[in-house]
Amino acid sequence: MSKELSKIFTKEFNEALVHQVITDFMSNQRSGTKAQKNRSAVSGGGAKPRPQKGSGRARAGTTRSPIWRTGGVTFAARPKHFSKKINKKMYRGALNCIFNELLKRGRLHSTDKLSFPDKKTKLGKALLDELKVVNALFITTLDNPNAFFSLRNIKDISVLDYREINPYVLMKHDNVVIDLNILEHLEKATIV
Repeated sequence: MSKELSKIFTKEFNEALVHQVITDFMSNQRSGTKAQKNRSAVSGGGAKPRPQKGSGRARAGTTRSPIWRTGGVTFAARPKHFSKKINKKMYRGALNCIFNELLKRGRLHSTDKLSFPDKKTKLGKALLDELKVVNALFITTLDNPNAFFSLRNIKDISVLDYREINPYVLMKHDNVVIDLNILEHLEKATIV
């Protein structure tokens, strides 16, 4: 494998760390959507429905009380927050672990041929044939739009800016291809 890559990704694989970071990352993608209305959230009910005394019935100050029909829910569900905090040091360490493991297994590749002259899918396919990779994630930079347009329509191929990489997407693909022009930026993002 590339010597430049083996110098950057040196952290031994820590399964517990990677598991925790990926679990936290996936939790942060969740959005709690379940919600009900309590008595203050139900519209209406501003006027006192009947006089305080004289009717022989129970006192009532609002028609939106939980014991009334069309009233609020007593212990109303609120949208739940699933977000968890991930320390920067742990996050970077997990990225480095994953890259190092991919490198050991021969699933991490590097190339300097991502500077396509045009936005053509056939140029992307030619590069895939040359690299002999399938189900791959290409990591490049937004300053290289031709690579995004040339590779995005190919099945099982994803293209990401180096600032958007995360442990989940790295584990999801069989192969990861790094643009050699962004190695310096990638080193800053993964070195603890």
